[in-house]
Formats: sequence, structure tokens, C-alpha cells
Amino acid sequence: MCGIIGYTGSENAVPKLLDGLSALEYRGYDSAGVAVFDSENKVKIIKSKGRLSVLREKISLMPDELYSGCGIGHTRWATHGEPSDINSHPHGTFNVSIVHNGIIENYADIKEILIGEGYKFVSETDTEAAAKLIDSIYLKTRNPVDAMLEAAKLLTGSFAVGAVFTDYPGVIYAMRRESPLIAAVSDKGCFIASDISAVLKYTNRFYRIKENEIAIINEREITVLGADKMPVSKQLETADWDIEAAEKGGYPFFMIKEIHEEPEAVLKTLRPRIKDGVPDLGIPELTDEKLISFERIHIVACGTAMHAGMIGKYAIEKIARIPVNVEIASEFRYNNPILGEKELVIIISQSGETADTLAALRLAKLNGVYTLAIVNVPGSTIANEADSVIYTWAGPEIAVASTKAYEVQLAIMYLFAFKLAYIHGMLSEADTKKYLDELLNDVPKKIKKSIELEKKCSEIAEKYKNHKNIFFIGRGADYILSMESALKLKEISYIHCEAYAAGELKHGTISLVTDGTPVFAIACQDGLFEKMVSNIGEVRARGASVILICKESTELPDGIAEEIIRVPETSELFMPMPVITISQLIAYYTSLRLGLDVDKPRNLAKSVTVE
Repeated sequence: MCGIIGYTGSENAVPKLLDGLSALEYRGYDSAGVAVFDSENKVKIIKSKGRLSVLREKISLMPDELYSGCGIGHTRWATHGEPSDINSHPHGTFNVSIVHNGIIENYADIKEILIGEGYKFVSETDTEAAAKLIDSIYLKTRNPVDAMLEAAKLLTGSFAVGAVFTDYPGVIYAMRRESPLIAAVSDKGCFIASDISAVLKYTNRFYRIKENEIAIINEREITVLGADKMPVSKQLETADWDIEAAEKGGYPFFMIKEIHEEPEAVLKTLRPRIKDGVPDLGIPELTDEKLISFERIHIVACGTAMHAGMIGKYAIEKIARIPVNVEIASEFRYNNPILGEKELVIIISQSGETADTLAALRLAKLNGVYTLAIVNVPGSTIANEADSVIYTWAGPEIAVASTKAYEVQLAIMYLFAFKLAYIHGMLSEADTKKYLDELLNDVPKKIKKSIELEKKCSEIAEKYKNHKNIFFIGRGADYILSMESALKLKEISYIHCEAYAAGELKHGTISLVTDGTPVFAIACQDGLFEKMVSNIGEVRARGASVILICKESTELPDGIAEEIIRVPETSELFMPMPVITISQLIAYYTSLRLGLDVDKPRNLAKSVTVE
């Protein structure tokens, strides 16, 4: 999740760009850069790998004071190509320089066409392909608006783009698809930005740029055109947030903001990896022949990532019929694991720095086993040391309790399961395309509908917030969800909360169920529903207060539960994705109602870098 800033006006753009990039640091980044018009109206680009302080120092050491009335800036969260000076933004040509937030899915095809036109590429980024595509069209039209709009028609994926053209000093052009973008106005000039936090130091007045619109910004005004190049009337909004609230997009906590980002995060993770309707992991060295050779898979992770691995085991064994072990990373290397050359070790870590998981990775490599990392942070230690890596592209996750990172880990595990099933002949091409179409085009919508049940989740949280003990029960995949649901609730509400396989209750745990004990029963697997009804009856007979989480279409016996949450429905295989959003919301609102610091629960850290 990159950050974009642009300014044109009567004052020096450089400090404003740096201030804006500083305000966008919360989005996470590995490099930064600016492109500004110099005194001769030529575009000068300064960029560097590392923290914003590195860029500031580079600018301060320039022989003459860098002064410009117009420029664009960028903080990069690497997706294509490692963090480096060359891969940093801005990118461009003599004619045009751009900054870009998002992922251009067809950049390789565009790059190949442009190489045929004589263009040379210096970076590994998708953004350079977009910049040179705009340049190619501009050379034919000599019109920035035409160049941007025509390029947008040829780009697939998500993008927010800010551009400056050498022939048009003092003007910034900006457009978006899916990725966020605003245009803001002040008494001393106008801005573009990824969000209002980047410009709050200078103004709180802004326009929201909609998809497929193009904004033209000069020092006096902002003009917005539609895809038909006709002017669009926009409402000028006024932000009443402080900077801290602006970083959260107006939400009170990062956790709820990140829950609301889940549908977009899942789309961004999946879209570039489904080509012609079938899985394409984008890992040239991990060929189909290599994948077919693996006879067993070990998934190693901690906490939430381990629960994602357990859903991965469920999906892989169900549709690909390949045996999978899921192991806690902190136990893995001390259990003297049996690892063979025809086995694959999958390492899952949001941060890519988790100490126990890194130790497990190194043990696997020491034993000569092929390792595949699933991580969110480019350039992290686990990403660098694994034989292959799949980045989840969730963007930074600031809240300690993982939400959107878990959803995208599930998305990758499903995609990997379908890849294995497809190449092993366990699923036909038609069936594979059918499932992946649902995963890509329907599941994010159902997650969004789960988010719309926020009010119901809040009411349930208010009702049960003062209980000292809460249980989650389920069977099959729903039991795995119970484990993750209990973890979410306990880590941010501090309520003692446990998950149990519903069929195991009578083997001891049911002795803890007394009058009024809240029991969340997850029952979204049709083949196991009758058994769950029996288990619900067992806890109700002991006085439990049951909160049932089930599918919209499920027919229920009368009086089965005190509370019922009907989850937006997908294929049974994918139900864990919209269901877990419900549990995350219940955990969030419980913590909120108890007056706790939702984002920073006691005794916990986002990245566990010690064993």
C-alpha cells in the first residue's frame, strides 16, 4: 500500500511533498522519492531505498536549494522488484513521470509490446511499464488527458496515478481505479494524495476522485473529467479529523479500518494470480513438474497464520488429496521432524520476521527440503531466505490483532489448493475456473456483506462483554474458525475464551459450561449441521447462552439459540472467509465496549522477533 502526494502552487513544493510523505509513513514503505520541476521547467527525480530520512538527507546535500512550485512524491511498498533505488518511484521518461499506488496485472504484456516499440526498461516494477505506456500514447496525441485515459483502458489491475508532463509545467494529472485518491485545495495551491492525512497540515478541504475520472490540478484550481472527457461536478468536502484519525481513514482504530479493507485486499492478492481463469502463482522456479513431485506438505506458522495454515490443510486435502501436516513453528524444530526430499515446507508469516517461524524455515533448508514462504512484507528475512515466496499484498497491517492479513492468507491457501488440484488432474479446467471465478468475484462481495452486519455484532458484544468465560465450538473447518475466533476475542478483550471441537465437549469440557455461559456455535458446514444441533442442545441443557453463526439459507429448529447471525453465503469451501469477518467484528466491538486499546493489546507485539 504505497503513498502518493502531489502539490502545485505559489510556495515551494519540496517541503510539502516531504511532509506529505511523512504523514503517509503509517501505510508502510521501503523507499521514497519525488519528481519536481526545476528552474528550467525540466523534471528532476530524487529517490532512494530506505526510510524517508534517507531521501531528506539526499535532498539536503544537493548543491543548490531544491525549489519548485510543482511536484509529486511517493512512498513505495514493494510488490514488483526488491526495495532499491532503481525500483523506487517516480518512474518515467523525458516526457512524463508518474507515481503509482496499486498493482498493474498485465504489466509484463505491456512491457513486451513497448520493448518492441524500442523502449528500454531499467527497473523490475510494474509502474515503469505504466509510465512508458502513457509516454507511448502521449507521443502520438501530445495531450496528457488523452494519454492518461487511453492508457487506463489498456491497464488491468488497480491504480492511483499522479503524473507530471515536461511540456506542461505546474500541472499535475491524476486518475484512479480501486486504489484511493483525493484532490485537495488550499489558499496557496492544490494537492493530490492517497488520503487526507497527507495534506491536513495545509488544508482540510478536498474532493474524492471516483474511479475512471481524471483530475487536472494547477496552482489555482482542480478540474475533474469523466472518462468521456466531460467536466464532472464534485462536492467539496471538509475533513474534521485530526492527523491521527486521518491516518485511520476516519475510523477510531486501525483494526476496524483493516477489517473494512478486507474485500479490496483479497481482490489485490488474487487478481494478478488468476490468468485465463486458472491459478498462476507467478513463481517461475516453482514449475508444475516441481509441484507435482511433492508427496507431502508441511505448513509451519504461529498464531493466526497457523490457523490460516489449518484452513489450507482442509482445502488441499479436500480438493487435491495431498497429505498435509500443520505444525506450530515454536514446536517444529524441537520435535525432530521427519522431512523428506519429496516434501514441501510452507512457511506463513505476516511480518516475515517471526523468530520461531524463521527458525523452522532454516531447519527445513538445512534438511534440503524445498521451502515456500507466504508473507506480507517484501524484503523481510523469511522472504529472502525461502526458496520461493508468495507475497500476500495486503498492505500494512497496523493493529496487533491480524484481520485482513488472515483473509489474504486464506485466499492464497485456497489458490494454492486449486493449483495443486488442477495440475494433479483432481479438478477439471472447467471446475477450476468455476471455483476461482467465485473466489475472485463473489467471495470479496460476501465479505463486504459480512461487514454490513456490524451493528448486529456490536449489539452481541454489548450483551456479552462482562462475561468472564466464553467458548467457541464447531466441527471441521468451523472448528478451525472457532480457534481463530477465540484467539481474536481473548487477545484484545482479555476475556478467557476457548475453542473446542464440538464433538469433544462431552469428553470433559462441558463441565465448564454453567448457567449463562456464552457459547458461540459456528455451524456453516451442511454435512455436519445435524451433529452441531446435537452439540448445541448439550450446552443449552447445561444453561449455556448460545450465539449461533450459520449460513443465510440454513433451516433452524425453533429456539435453537438466544442469538443468530446469518452469514452471507458462498460455496461451503469458502465459507471461512465471510464467517471470520463476523468473529473479528465481535472481538473488535467487545474490546471497544470494554474501553480497551483495541490496536495495542497488553503484552502483545505485532511481530514476534524473539523465541
